[in-house]
Amino acid sequence: MIRSYLAMRNVRRDDDAVVSSSRGGTPINSLPPEDSPPADLAELLAVPRFPRCAGYDPEWVIANQMGPNVLWLTEFLSQAMDLRPGMRVLDMGCGKALSSIFLAREFGVQVWATDLWIPAAENLERVQEAGLEDLGFPVHAEAHALPFAERFFDAAFSVDAYHYFGTDDLYLGYFARFVRPDAQIGIVVPGVRQEIGDVIPPGLRPFWNWDFGSFHSTAWWRAHWEKTGLVAIATADILPNGWEIWLQWEEMWEKSGRPRPHSNVELLRADTGHVLGFTRVVARRRAEPLYPSPLYSS
Repeated sequence: MIRSYLAMRNVRRDDDAVVSSSRGGTPINSLPPEDSPPADLAELLAVPRFPRCAGYDPEWVIANQMGPNVLWLTEFLSQAMDLRPGMRVLDMGCGKALSSIFLAREFGVQVWATDLWIPAAENLERVQEAGLEDLGFPVHAEAHALPFAERFFDAAFSVDAYHYFGTDDLYLGYFARFVRPDAQIGIVVPGVRQEIGDVIPPGLRPFWNWDFGSFHSTAWWRAHWEKTGLVAIATADILPNGWEIWLQWEEMWEKSGRPRPHSNVELLRADTGHVLGFTRVVARRRAEPLYPSPLYSS
């Protein structure tokens, strides 16, 4: 559901303009007034750095989350990418398709909402409820077995997912095949300010999970991609105060009273921005790789 002044089904923003859509159906923001989300939750969701996200109802966002606030991270990544109406975008590891819905609604792009953990039929329901079935196309696929033609996409996008499969030295060579030459590839992932190896800071050790080993620094990701010679890095940075924004979301989720599989509140409170945050990397696929290989023939 989306707050009434920006009904997802009936309004879509194009850059700074708000344009009407001809899509019909029941608006997602159809909760009666007495069931509207508390004002303080709405205020917590309104982060000045992410103005587009202010148009989405907190209850809808919370109900469909699987981790950090995917809309904030999607807007952060979109700010470093050139997205235009009609582009074909691969949204890899889209979860419950919130990022895909955001991209279609805000930029008018066609999005292939691809995920392994969430059935495509469930994501299709969310896309249809948003009135975006002509722009959002859910796909159930594993990251190493993508059912797309090579060079099909104008951009590849991944939020809070790429670190699960993309740390493999060879993965970018596979993933980049699906975008055309000069197309953008962008990711935002949980990360660390500096590589910590196997030396977990003592204050974080009680809250640390083994899979956090996939969290890497901006410098690590830059080198990881640049060494392939397949892409030219355009942006490699961190989300300013990312740990604080992450904690704000975790506390908001806690305040909502909704059940959740796990919480990182204690981890983030213990860290206070010394180690954790979010890494953003955007690159363009080179027309010709710097280092040709038979493993990369597209």
